[in-house]
Amino acid sequence: MKTLIIEDEKAAARNLKNLLAQNAPDLEIIGVLEGIGDTIEWFRNNDMPKLIFLDIHLSDGSSFEIFDHIKITCPIIFTTAYDEYALKAFKVNSVDYLLKPIRADDIIKALDKLKLLSDSDKKAGTGNVKEWDIQSLMQTLRSHGNYRTHFLVPAKGDKLIPLDVSTVLYFYIIDGTVYAVNAEQEKIIIPHTLDEVCASLNPVQFFRVNRQYVIARKSIKELTVWFTGRLAVNLIIPTEEKVIISRQKVTDFKEWFVGGISKI
Repeated sequence: MKTLIIEDEKAAARNLKNLLAQNAPDLEIIGVLEGIGDTIEWFRNNDMPKLIFLDIHLSDGSSFEIFDHIKITCPIIFTTAYDEYALKAFKVNSVDYLLKPIRADDIIKALDKLKLLSDSDKKAGTGNVKEWDIQSLMQTLRSHGNYRTHFLVPAKGDKLIPLDVSTVLYFYIIDGTVYAVNAEQEKIIIPHTLDEVCASLNPVQFFRVNRQYVIARKSIKELTVWFTGRLAVNLIIPTEEKVIISRQKVTDFKEWFVGGISKI
């Protein structure tokens, strides 16, 4: 069975490949992709695989952005390191998932479930595993409002100080460290990856404009049309470098800004 892995963490991709080699030798890994852009490009130039392992949050954004450009008709096994509310959504929509760190028995159970679904469809006369209703899945994900309201951030000694998310104007990453910035221009170290931060925020209030910045709606002072169809965002608290929205994200950003839902 031709299988595609979409995973931006090299160690996680290696672990998944090793587990599949040991526990599902009939799967043929035909590629390992790391981001949204190269995944879209791959699908435009290759036939649909029989199975996809897909990480929910990639380095350049949410993997659900892929479905805005490509119609994927094969079964998908999602992988995630967090988001309890997302796991509930996957169950509702009958889409399987693997919770990181992935173990051998997780692989076996997921593939057993896939076989049962396939056999069921064949008995029903379709001959194919059903097409997953990705749009329904996305709506269910966004309807679960279990968003983070506070972070616990380390302070001097062994203390942990609560940070109210509503006070944050933007998050950004530099040299591998994630910071939150508030209206007092305080820079607070957040002990999570930017992907983890994105996954926990209310998408109505926050938008990931690029790989480095996640901004709150209330932090925006003005927008400037930039080169090649991009936008520059000027925030009420100055940033260390100009915040640029790529041309590919401008439409989503505008929809979010006027009242839509963020695709962070």
